[in-house]
Amino acid sequence: MGKSMTTHDVRAWYGAQLTLKGIDMTVDANQVTAIIGPSGCGKSTFIRCLNRLHETGSGARVEGSIRLGDLDIGEIDPVDVRRMVGMVFQRPNPFPTLSIYDNIALGLRLGGIRAKPEIAQRVERSLQLAALWEEVKDRLHTPATALSGGQQQRLCIARALAVEPDVLLMDEPASALDPISTHRLEELVASLKGSLTIVMVTHNMQQAARIADKTAFFLNGELVEFGETKEIFSTPSDPRTEDYITGRFG
Repeated sequence: MGKSMTTHDVRAWYGAQLTLKGIDMTVDANQVTAIIGPSGCGKSTFIRCLNRLHETGSGARVEGSIRLGDLDIGEIDPVDVRRMVGMVFQRPNPFPTLSIYDNIALGLRLGGIRAKPEIAQRVERSLQLAALWEEVKDRLHTPATALSGGQQQRLCIARALAVEPDVLLMDEPASALDPISTHRLEELVASLKGSLTIVMVTHNMQQAARIADKTAFFLNGELVEFGETKEIFSTPSDPRTEDYITGRFG
């Protein structure tokens, strides 16, 4: 099952530039939370903080508290954090020299799983969860790069799911996909929220309206508004949110 994540006064810097300005937010377990806002508003920085990826950048740092359930992620080894809080990026990034099977198995082996039957079972299960098994089951040992863009993105989701995370972060996961692949990805996201928590950055407000339970609007490194998606899009409480979703800027 998924876990909630709570941030308190989270601030993030790239060098001297403050990119997040004190974010207080609770992401509910087993829901899809969308993060919307114009380019450069801090959306991607925020979700990279949630799995301690932001701090790996040169001159980057984070302050404040981020909790996964009852755990303070600042007190946990970053490698362990990233097993619990997986991530899928904007462009599909399968390991180019590995097969479909080994793209998923690698993370399991690095996590200490050695038994081949267990690895095979976990690979199959994660591919099924990612709605990819039927398409690739007869070519598991072919290069992952032979897959289409949409299939590669679902493979990256399967790779993240294989280590059984509590939370899955998705940074514009459909931006490089065609409309059919985007639709399949949205169906997949809807099917996964019963078993884990999903936080998705998207520029596509229609996508947020379709699949997110809650939506957060970021602007200039601040969390302007956060609430039920239908309320954010129909009756936003902040005029800046209304200006953004009606296309007055962005």
